[in-house]
Amino acid sequence: MSEEDFPKIELMVSEDGSTTLYRPDLDEHYHSVHGAVQESLHVFINAGLKQINKSKFNLLEVGFGTGLNAYLTLASMNGNSECHYHSLEKYPLPKEYGKAINYPEVYPFQGAREFFDRMHQCAWESEQLIQSGFFLRKIETDFNRFQFDASYDLIYFDAFGPDKQAEMWTPDLFVKLSEATNPGGILTTYSAKGTVRRALAAAGYVVDRLPGPPGKREMIRAIKPV
Repeated sequence: MSEEDFPKIELMVSEDGSTTLYRPDLDEHYHSVHGAVQESLHVFINAGLKQINKSKFNLLEVGFGTGLNAYLTLASMNGNSECHYHSLEKYPLPKEYGKAINYPEVYPFQGAREFFDRMHQCAWESEQLIQSGFFLRKIETDFNRFQFDASYDLIYFDAFGPDKQAEMWTPDLFVKLSEATNPGGILTTYSAKGTVRRALAAAGYVVDRLPGPPGKREMIRAIKPV
């Protein structure tokens, strides 16, 4: 997609001071207005990444978006593991948006801005080494048409909400994800809608409702039985 064809988006600041983006055509924010960073830490890092006890693991993200989840995953790596992070995105952000996003300043670590910029500027489709132990492969694709060539220990399901993009939350797509999830693998998502829980359970996951981040009562963590 050319930058001229990219949907109109607006830069906003969420309640924890971290930036998010707003798409007027969907009336939807990329992250919670109650706090972009705190939502991602709660849903994907604490409920997902920190539950993985493997020295080498594959991670799939549905919705690269602003790069927030990838950035916080890199920031949370302990240096003793190796992560192969594959992220699907139908509408890659124009590069100038990466420079305007403030996650490295809100949630800093040594070299944070350099690594964040590298994530946004690195090539799509091929796996790129971002930092020792962290490999990123950004894939420009429509998830509905994507054919997996790997299996995963952890999945961040961060598509726009089911009331905005219902085609991303269908039972068939959760079956597709389940088939690509390793035994014992985890899927986390901010949505706790009954239709989502039932679709995940029907796809073969064991589904738990967990307390949600600020602004949401619940979220979902689903585990593929061993």
